[in-house]
Amino acid sequence: MRNVLLSTKGFTLTRPQSLSGLLIATTIIFLWFSSLIVLLSIDVSQISLFLILSAILVRTFLHTGIFITAHDAMHGTVFPRHRYINDFIGSVATRLYVLLPYKTLLEKHRLHHRYPASSKDPDFCEQGQHNPLSWYLDFMKGYLVGQQSWVVFLGMALIFSLFKWGFNIPASNLFLFWVLPILLSSIQLFYFGIFLPHRRPKGGYTNRHRAKSAYYDVFWSLIACYHFGYHWEHHEFPHLPWYKLPSVVKS
Repeated sequence: MRNVLLSTKGFTLTRPQSLSGLLIATTIIFLWFSSLIVLLSIDVSQISLFLILSAILVRTFLHTGIFITAHDAMHGTVFPRHRYINDFIGSVATRLYVLLPYKTLLEKHRLHHRYPASSKDPDFCEQGQHNPLSWYLDFMKGYLVGQQSWVVFLGMALIFSLFKWGFNIPASNLFLFWVLPILLSSIQLFYFGIFLPHRRPKGGYTNRHRAKSAYYDVFWSLIACYHFGYHWEHHEFPHLPWYKLPSVVKS
């Protein structure tokens, strides 16, 4: 296939044209929407605790997939043929995730790749090296500051109220299948995509990306966080979408 040069505000890479990224991104978004619609309409009092917990985990996994889709868009891999469609998908994904602005996340992620695990990395926390909770709170604070915090909290409150009072969706369904997966997904992304890969090893960093990988089996790597555990590989090959990262893992 013919190669195309794509620039997305800091990431300029040559890659083959493909519809795979767009198909996978739209599938994740479709599954996110369809699962939400179905689960908001069920009577939770009529189903078992096991099914409720399973549904929460599925929703969390799909919600994480929404962010991974936005992340791939930041690297221009959702739709390499057309930058504006690529960035549109990324913008939709960040808003679905938790009403975050795509351009702001793109700039922060550009800094993360340029200055990984340093004072210039917005995702890094020196004081949280051995305290994931402290680092997580600092990480979240970095994305919920100033006007953006009001957009998120007021926006979510408005959506919650609209569903509850406008569409008569039970508050329990909204909490279990929308709010809780947002929280769990943020923890999943932080732990597997920031804390484990970028915390300082005892002997210090040993590569320019200041990142290490967790080499789980491919299936468990997918379940854990869409192969985000292959983190050195992501920094070394930022032009590869999440589903192609296993192809560059050395056996």
